[in-house]
Amino acid sequence: MSNESNTSFGGTIGRTVADSTPAWEQSRGAREGAPNVITIVLDDVGFGQLGCYGSSIATPHIDSLAEGGARYSNFHVAALCSPTRASLLTGRNHHAVGVGFLADFDSGFPGYRGAVRREVPMLPEILKEEGYATYAVGKWHLTPPSQMTQAGPFEQWPTGRGFDRYYGFLGGEEDQWAPEVWEDQHYAELPEDPEYHVSADLVDRSRRYLADHVSATPERPFYLHLAFGAGHAPHQAPKDYIARYQGAYDHGWDEERARILRRQIERGIVPEGTELPPANPGVAAWDGLSDDQKRLYARMQEVFAAFMEYTDAQIGRLLAFLQEQGLTENTLVVLLSDNGASGEGGPHGSANEYRYFLGLEDRFEDSLAMIDDLGSPLTHNHYPSGWAQAGNTPLKMYKKYTYGGGVRAPLIVHWPGHVQRAEQVRHQFHHVTDLVPTILQAIDVDVPESFRGAAFEDFDGTSLAYSLADPDAEGTRSTQYFETAGYRGIVKDGYKAIANHEPGADYDADRWELYAIREDFNEVADVSAQHPELTQSLVDAWWEQAEKHGVLPLDDRMQTRVQSRDLVRERASYRMLPGARLPNGSAAPGFGDREFRITVQLSDFVGQESGVLVSYGRRAAGFVLFMDDGKAVFDLNRAGEHTVVSAPPAPAGTTEVSLTLDRSDGKAFATLAYDGVGVVTQELPSLMPAGLGCLSLQVGYNYPSPVSPLYERPARFTGSIREALIEFPDAAPEMSEQHWQRLIAAE
Repeated sequence: MSNESNTSFGGTIGRTVADSTPAWEQSRGAREGAPNVITIVLDDVGFGQLGCYGSSIATPHIDSLAEGGARYSNFHVAALCSPTRASLLTGRNHHAVGVGFLADFDSGFPGYRGAVRREVPMLPEILKEEGYATYAVGKWHLTPPSQMTQAGPFEQWPTGRGFDRYYGFLGGEEDQWAPEVWEDQHYAELPEDPEYHVSADLVDRSRRYLADHVSATPERPFYLHLAFGAGHAPHQAPKDYIARYQGAYDHGWDEERARILRRQIERGIVPEGTELPPANPGVAAWDGLSDDQKRLYARMQEVFAAFMEYTDAQIGRLLAFLQEQGLTENTLVVLLSDNGASGEGGPHGSANEYRYFLGLEDRFEDSLAMIDDLGSPLTHNHYPSGWAQAGNTPLKMYKKYTYGGGVRAPLIVHWPGHVQRAEQVRHQFHHVTDLVPTILQAIDVDVPESFRGAAFEDFDGTSLAYSLADPDAEGTRSTQYFETAGYRGIVKDGYKAIANHEPGADYDADRWELYAIREDFNEVADVSAQHPELTQSLVDAWWEQAEKHGVLPLDDRMQTRVQSRDLVRERASYRMLPGARLPNGSAAPGFGDREFRITVQLSDFVGQESGVLVSYGRRAAGFVLFMDDGKAVFDLNRAGEHTVVSAPPAPAGTTEVSLTLDRSDGKAFATLAYDGVGVVTQELPSLMPAGLGCLSLQVGYNYPSPVSPLYERPARFTGSIREALIEFPDAAPEMSEQHWQRLIAAE
């Protein structure tokens, strides 16, 4: 009998079962004994901020991975998180897959789409075809912000890129005490735990996923991608962890830097004779600071250290689970940081870096007054750049730069039975693009011939698995380019050329520096003047690599990238229903420095209702319109500075409550109205400040942390909301380039 409609059927179909032959589809499974894979990604953790890399911070569980595995001293990444994460998951250079900059922007060019091209397979998409279960937990930052809504589209969410399950935060930065967390494709509420911290929550969920996995399909291998918020700002940790470091950094960042270097030399991480480079621009000598400055800045580093130790403890809980379940011996663990330590805290750091994001004065005195609250839910703190400089010891500069401080990162590979001479540091030059080829070689998986109808494009990386067996083996990588917002660099045959570009400057006027990195580990001696022809050859090689991998056109802009990113922010009006949420700022309207009106339609109002009508933001910054026992209240939270406007009680039967922010004679005003009749107008220090923040818009509640201290989360409205209408009379103003340069600090 003909079976043309089902040509893949392997049996035969007759008129009855008696004269037919059945066949069953055989699912493609992983080879027997295939190892599990775990990638652990730290955020903004510098070369010298782990104990096994010379830090004074206690990271015993990470150190245990290094002691039983391979630790690399010459591993490189991109200088920002989204690009590194794109390369980590694809084995391709970040420009080549469309993530030349942060995922927040699509600049209109192939290398800068802000998302990995759909025809480029990610590691979980490859592993799923090989029978692996795939789980992602934690920070993602590879989804365009306009797609971070409950309505999707979901193609660039973790579940759209090969992960079976996802739990974590989609954006670049999160409050560790009260994050906006997603599970699979829906918003997740946090556990009602007074000691909640997202690092512990992420490991709780990782253990839960793996427990489900080994219970249901113990024969299948798994891939877990675990990405922490640590040590990205805000630096937040439990009080008892912070107390462990009291006084530990009173000696200051200059002495700490020297101590880290001594330990690095002793442990063979950096060569004998390595010297510290001069202080980075803007970093003051510790001995020249006032007593109050020393006290505050030391405390900020204590909090950061506590944050890292607490995160290490959570990694220890994951490792303990593997051991308890007998999974350790057959699990390949790869741990890395996405870029160097962040210097965006500036010379003084901040108790609430939203002041910086919003262009508000961030005074030392304000941070000093909050010294005892640093690391708590009341702060959104970042340490001074002097501590980031120490954290990148012995390298120059920070995250976003193409010097070592931006692109050289810790890497640990732990795989029992496959790492020889674990005590010996690996010094071969390698790059984050090498990790996918390494993992696939280690687990004996071939790459697909095609993916989503397109021929498979070769990896840009090469496996470093050879170095696990022989730490003295000759390296297999000789060339790698770097580029971030106009900052450029290239490593080739033992030399590194760097153009430390200034935004807005003529690229052709950039001066290229040259370092012999085989002898000059931390790029101290610029030898470009002695070797002009060699320098030019590396510059030429950089341009070749740039053209090959989609780096061009060079782009050091911020504002225009922002202006072109998401048209959803440019609408003149937004209609939102109760319970609606537009998360992460870029999917929500742009309120910054704009006049607007919010009109909330009510039903069956009796005059005693309480709760949030419309909120924008969180404890760190934003604004909220809420009812307090029948009275309308507006609170403008300018990163900790609250201006409250309170109206008299609304009459029973009121159908509309509105808030209008406008300008008159150069001043800003807020007006509250019932049924179109204004009942109170009050001057404000400004409209909502313009700038970047991971702030979400919500109707009928405020979660996960309250914009105003006048209520507790979630403050759900006790009455009935029909809808909220948000209207803007004018187009969003263009913000200064200086404002948008702050973006990197939040990513």
